[in-house]
Amino acid sequence: MRLTWHPLTCIYITARSFLFLLSFLQVTTGPRHLPTAPPNRFPERGGTARSMQCPMDAAASGTSPVMQFHGIVDEPTSHSSPLLERSQRHCYGHEIPGEFPLAVSPSIVLHATCTFFSKPANFAPNFALSLPEVAAFDMCHKRPMVKLMAPQEREHLKQRCGGSWKLVFKYIVARERNYSRVVAGPGHSIVVTAKGDVYSFGANCWGQLGLGDTEDQFKPCLIRSLQGIKITQAAVGSRQTMLVSDTGSVYAFGKGSFVWAELSDAADHITTPKIVKSLKGVFVVQAAIGGYFSAFLSREGQVYTISWGRTERLGHSSDPSDVEPHLLSGPLEDVLVAQISAGNCYLLMLAYQPTGMSVYSVGCGLGGKLGHGCKNNKGSPKLIEHFLTLSFNPVSVAAGTWHAAALGDDGRVCTWGWGHTGCLGHGDEEYRALPTVVQGLSNVKAVHVSTGEYTTFVVSDNGDAYSFGSAESLNIGFQEDEEAADDADFSTPNLVESLKVLNDKVVQISPTNSSYWLNSEMGYPHTFALMESGKLYAFGGGIKGQLGVKLSEGQERAQNPERVPIDIC
Repeated sequence: MRLTWHPLTCIYITARSFLFLLSFLQVTTGPRHLPTAPPNRFPERGGTARSMQCPMDAAASGTSPVMQFHGIVDEPTSHSSPLLERSQRHCYGHEIPGEFPLAVSPSIVLHATCTFFSKPANFAPNFALSLPEVAAFDMCHKRPMVKLMAPQEREHLKQRCGGSWKLVFKYIVARERNYSRVVAGPGHSIVVTAKGDVYSFGANCWGQLGLGDTEDQFKPCLIRSLQGIKITQAAVGSRQTMLVSDTGSVYAFGKGSFVWAELSDAADHITTPKIVKSLKGVFVVQAAIGGYFSAFLSREGQVYTISWGRTERLGHSSDPSDVEPHLLSGPLEDVLVAQISAGNCYLLMLAYQPTGMSVYSVGCGLGGKLGHGCKNNKGSPKLIEHFLTLSFNPVSVAAGTWHAAALGDDGRVCTWGWGHTGCLGHGDEEYRALPTVVQGLSNVKAVHVSTGEYTTFVVSDNGDAYSFGSAESLNIGFQEDEEAADDADFSTPNLVESLKVLNDKVVQISPTNSSYWLNSEMGYPHTFALMESGKLYAFGGGIKGQLGVKLSEGQERAQNPERVPIDIC
């Protein structure tokens, strides 16, 4: 792995070196001590506490704040480091020189950094900013979503996050951890590399691969029409694909009832990526495709949906042919959303708050998949309150076709919705209308969770993968053989041994998440496993090429993980 020095680290070291050189200069004559300070609060260190008037940034503040230095030793230190030696100097703007070790206060180093290197670092001298706050400021402004904001928009985002750049960075990280870079669609697959290139393969009867034709592909193909555009996230539906760029644009291709009416004019499908013009005024950071609707998350943390608003089941009443995005407001008016996840006719939203995360849901409530203790539909977003009862702080959500899952910051996993084939992991097939902790994972600290139609995957902190639910297409990774898999269901978590033997840690799992996969156009569902090394493996149905590898003659499914010839990193 190539080690790269962070700019702040380089500046910090440079400032230290500068102060080191100053320690050899005779700035004043005659040892004079600073005014006597209150008694030392740390007598066990054998030092004293001293104060002095020192305007660290006279131009900015116009005042002379009193600086308190603790633990200044009265006797020479045994250390030979010049940085710890006592030196005499004039405090800036003050007549009386004093003695203090250069390494006694990180604030001095930070001030020197800001004062002497403010122009190269592009930081205004500001003694009020702590080093962590400066670092968070730097990391946030390297993100395109922040870099491309107007100053007033940045300040508005900062205030919505709680008034701190550290909190803004926490919000950005919460959002980025849920980007979908490897997506197993119903019959076709999309892979986004770290460089922003996009590869597609599998079924292509409606142009959902974006390659300009309708030929199925059994090996990963680069979408060359996107060269020069950096893609950060992908979403797939039964016959369509959406891609989000780092500049907030959304590209779509394939066939669908939503958005495509705007794109295809007379044609019923499109075979190359086209920008979604109705979202031109929205900087999109995530897209999701559910049953009968599409959803988009903006950089400001707002959620927009297109179509299937009949009877207000997605927060707005609109005609099915309406291709204009509609803002979900109501309870989300003053809430920052960090992640969206779409299932069959419903949407989950992970909301960010400085004190912790929460989850909202909207749409069809069949099977209790909205998590409110009932099977009723919800026309506007509603907070799932049961997480508070469980003392469960969610950091990620996954909306399966008919069931849902959430990952907690303590490594616990909750599931709810229809329990068909044991996909909830509770040892039965009963539905749960409230989030319920999966007890079979009590000895596992989870770091990732994903859901398919009737399957659930969990990745632990040591890189192991666990799965439960339907094994009909060999897509949960531990079936004995193809014939037995047709009738096999697993209602409790099982370790996926076929991934463990690869001697590489799993970081992300992506199973097929659609109710439209079982037909002649799509083939069987499949699953991807992204490893820590950047290698990608696939297993499950592959008759249409969705695994990225050509199967043997007469073979429709892959029992063991097959290496996909793409390196994500």
